[in-house]
Amino acid sequence: MPNPVAARDFGPARHAELALLLEVAGTPKPGNVDRRRDLSDLHFEHFLTGAVGSAAGLRLAEDGAPVGEAFETAVEGMSKQGGGNTQFGCLLLLVPLVQAAAEGDLSPGGVTRVADATTVDDAVSFYRAFEHVDVAVGDPPEDASDLDVRRGSEAESTLRAEGLTLSDIMELSAERDANAREWTGDFARTFRAAESILSDEGPVTERVARAFVDLLTEEPDTLVVTNHGEAVARDVMDRAAAVSDLAEAETLAEEFVAEGINPGTTADIACAATFVALERGVPL
Repeated sequence: MPNPVAARDFGPARHAELALLLEVAGTPKPGNVDRRRDLSDLHFEHFLTGAVGSAAGLRLAEDGAPVGEAFETAVEGMSKQGGGNTQFGCLLLLVPLVQAAAEGDLSPGGVTRVADATTVDDAVSFYRAFEHVDVAVGDPPEDASDLDVRRGSEAESTLRAEGLTLSDIMELSAERDANAREWTGDFARTFRAAESILSDEGPVTERVARAFVDLLTEEPDTLVVTNHGEAVARDVMDRAAAVSDLAEAETLAEEFVAEGINPGTTADIACAATFVALERGVPL
């Protein structure tokens, strides 16, 4: 039997699409859809379809299109399935990573330069992306209601009047959202989890599952906080920290699904880490 090899002939956009597929195929990822379990309203095939649908936007990112345009295009394509929001957060992380990789600098500094170069137009496109799919978000601060992402394109006048770039929007959201903190914090968790995937052994889907559980122990999951509150999110961290192997993670996965706990933001970061690992040659 031949030894596993990296997908060396794939460019960044293909690797990003593959990362979306491998992330949902990884199992068990407690509380999330994977190849062995669906949620009541989100199924495995919705994620597969969303991954394929996002490809045009990911190619735009590889070709150097504005980050906001590439992201909105990817989200629009992702939304063409019956489950609704499958990978919005994944794409928010993947698009700048793909562009950094295409520019030859997939590093914390490289992706930070991509983020810092975003414009007001990118912010407008980011807001428009919320019109393609229903995304679970918390309420904005009382003094920032005009910047509620749920306003979609109606927020354009505020964004332009205040000169807010997409990077600025991430700065404003970083205290409340883990994906925004990746944007403002050199994608630290993404690159750390990628190194974990690379140094691990076994099938990539199992490496991704273990990286997911490790990420789940680090900080409260944003989606869990939004849906269930801070106390439940911290309990999720503690329960994940008690898991010692994938067999125990299977039990936790069944418990979380039964309880309606879906740590989706952690899955976004695991997906981004999978992309970085693919770009760095994890064997398949």
